[in-house]
Amino acid sequence: QVQLVESGGGLVQPGGSLRLSCAASERLFRLDTMGWYRQAPGKQRELVASIYLDSSTKYGDSVKGRFTISRDSAKNTVYLQMNSLKPEDTAVYYCNLHRDWGSVDYWGQGTQVTVSS
Repeated sequence: QVQLVESGGGLVQPGGSLRLSCAASERLFRLDTMGWYRQAPGKQRELVASIYLDSSTKYGDSVKGRFTISRDSAKNTVYLQMNSLKPEDTAVYYCNLHRDWGSVDYWGQGTQVTVSS
């Protein structure tokens, strides 16, 4: 089973920046889609950003223009650059790998991002 290891979360002031990293335990396939989701207490899990095999990206409406997702296939790693952070960005952020072959999803353990008010 693929393991995803997240890092980069922490406490940041409003307007600040963080970069999240997610390293996969094995080589990524060309058909793999990677992304970030987040979940705040009492809230539904929501898509933050996804990056596809052709490097096209998709962002949740609430983070467009502030967050940037990227992928380094050589390092089996996906990044989420988070700028202009707001208190409402506070959540546990989960890395996701969707493997189109077999249509299976893998999830990281989550990393806490807290933006003070």
